[in-house]
This record gives sequence, C-alpha cells and structure tokens, in this order.
Amino acid sequence: MEPDGDVAPFGKMTMADFFEGYVSIRQHVLIRFGKWQEIIDQDLPADSDLYCNTVAMLHYAKGVAHAALGNVPAAEAEQALFRKAAQRVPKSRQIHNVPCVQLLAIAEQMLAGEIAYRRGEHEAAFARLRGAIALEDGLPYDEPWGWMQPIRHALGALLLEQGRAAEAEAVYREDLGLGGALPRAQIHPDNVWAMRGLLDCLDRRSETAEAALIRQRVTLAAARADLPVLVSCFCAGATE
Repeated sequence: MEPDGDVAPFGKMTMADFFEGYVSIRQHVLIRFGKWQEIIDQDLPADSDLYCNTVAMLHYAKGVAHAALGNVPAAEAEQALFRKAAQRVPKSRQIHNVPCVQLLAIAEQMLAGEIAYRRGEHEAAFARLRGAIALEDGLPYDEPWGWMQPIRHALGALLLEQGRAAEAEAVYREDLGLGGALPRAQIHPDNVWAMRGLLDCLDRRSETAEAALIRQRVTLAAARADLPVLVSCFCAGATE
C-alpha cells in the first residue's frame, strides 16, 4: 500500500532514528573500561549519514581517549571533528526515549572537561563536568540509563586525584543516593564504581567505621562483576 502524500515513507533513515543510536553504546563501554588504544584504533563507518550519531560518538570517544593518555592536541582535533559531526545528527534520532542530541550535549561538556583537565585547567575542567552532570540529571527517565557512565564517577575520580577528597566524597555520596538531595531517578544505589570511589575517599581520610561497611558492599557488588573494579573512572591516572 502506498503511503499518503503527507506521510513520509518508512525508509532506512526513519529506521535509523529508532535503532542507529544503539550502535554508539559500544563507545561508552570502551570508555567505561579505559580501552583507550582500542578506541583510537577504530575506523569510522563508511556511511556517515546513516550512522551520523555513531560518527559523532566515535569522535567524542577518541577525544576522551587521547585526553586520558595526555595527548591534548589529538584530543582537541577530535573535539573539532565531534562538534561538526554532532551538528549533523537530526533531532529525530533517539536511544529509546532519549534524544541523541541531548546525549551529545553531555558528550560536549564531558570531552571539554577531560581536555581542560589534561591542560592543567582544573577549575575549568570541574566546571565543565558539573555542567555535564546538570545535563545528565535533566535527561528523560529511562532504563537502562540514557547516558551509560554517570559523569559523577569521572568528576569524583579527578577531584580525588587532585587531593580534593571531601569534594569527591560528596560527589560519590550524591551518586549513590546517600546525600539525600537527588530524586530516585538520578541515583545509582550500590553502584560498584561509585562505591569504589567512596571507599577510596574514606580510606584517604582514615575513616574506618563506615569504610568497613562500604568495603563489605564493594566486595559483594564486585563478586557479581565480570571484571575487577579498582577505580571509579579510568580517566584518572589513565594508562593503556
């Protein structure tokens, strides 16, 4: 049956609006586990129109990888490519009920923060990451999360790396729902990455009573994981 004149045919680009976004999730997984060289070595899709969101996320991931490895010029080059690619992603492109353009806005802030951090511009970096958190908190509710790796995990790890343990601890507590300021949809109770970060903060200030409880929860959560989780974000002290 032919479509009505005022109805667009259900073609490959329409299908892409519903399904292409999921291809980009691989990049979040690679970043989550700090697979920096694997990210950098990836090829771009041949069809940059059909896979426009994937192309943008690949440039974002490559930028984060270069930044994590301390190669700021390469990260900045990927940032420029990311920004151009992100402009080509239509508002109709989604991952479940989350518009990809909203996820790309988070990626913009996250990548800018990672680059600023590697430049030694720590205050600017933390401001960018907090901006990414605000955008992440404003995403439509979705399960699984629209943005796979909570930005608070990166912010907490980099704050702790700079010796700002009290700030990092507050960030991890918020993520775990222990701070009391965030609604249920924006917290990740017993998330092993955030608990690992909180435990590092408690150890840093020689807190033993709560640390013993959190350590037990980390051990239980880690027992269910396929790989060991020893940091809250591989972007801190990153090596391949």
